Amino acid sequence: MSRMSTADAIRATGERALIGYLPVGFPDLATSIEAAVAIAEAGCTAIELGVPYSDPAMDGPVIQTATQAVLDRGFRLEELFEAIEAITARTSVPVLVMTYWNPVLRHGVDRFAERLAAAGGAGLITPDLTPENAAEWLAAAERHGLDRIFLAAPSSSDARLDAAIEASRGFVYTVSTMGTTGARTDVDRAARALSERIAERAAATGGEALRCVGLGISTPEQVRDVLEYADGAIVGSALVRALDEGGVPAVRALAASLAEGTLAPTERKGATA
Repeated sequence: MSRMSTADAIRATGERALIGYLPVGFPDLATSIEAAVAIAEAGCTAIELGVPYSDPAMDGPVIQTATQAVLDRGFRLEELFEAIEAITARTSVPVLVMTYWNPVLRHGVDRFAERLAAAGGAGLITPDLTPENAAEWLAAAERHGLDRIFLAAPSSSDARLDAAIEASRGFVYTVSTMGTTGARTDVDRAARALSERIAERAAATGGEALRCVGLGISTPEQVRDVLEYADGAIVGSALVRALDEGGVPAVRALAASLAEGTLAPTERKGATA
């Protein structure tokens, strides 16, 4: 299927996007494909497929446990491209890949980018790659028409924010808290301040930056809260837990529930004018 760019998909929601993360190959390849299609059909604006990695510094316990199970059974990077091709044949939502940099480097940066684009992938989220060290990836992404999404954290200096804004295509991944991923009772107030800083830094250079907030979001109410000050909410651990405990039906139901949080007040069930 033809797909919009990630930025266009976010804008098409009125900057009220929901991005769902799932590890490729969990609990097996076929189920991970079905789960990804299910969350797209349930209302996710984009899919974030995680590449299992042996040293996931940013991932919380739920995602670590899931990805370790995939590694233990013998994950092959070929499964990623196979999954993307299968998913994009069934849905037009952008499919992003969240990967630590070492697997891309080992595969060959331009080769990875070429295969990702050929499979229908939209681009990469690279949590451990900074814009200053990303020249080879930026060039490959440009050649193959791929999004490149960098992270900004509450601790980021203005210079680092400027670099992330300039280098990112798609959105800036706005980290809501310091630490690892995982559902939390409250999404940190630091996320709002960081989102505002990114908008201010972008405006100061005459541009704009779409901001999607991740880490710690697990309920429709938290999605709704995040969308008061950002353009998208990213949910990972809660979806992975649902898939683990209840399979594809459970992850579909949770995605549909989370999507309720993206609706404007007048669009919500039971709302009156």
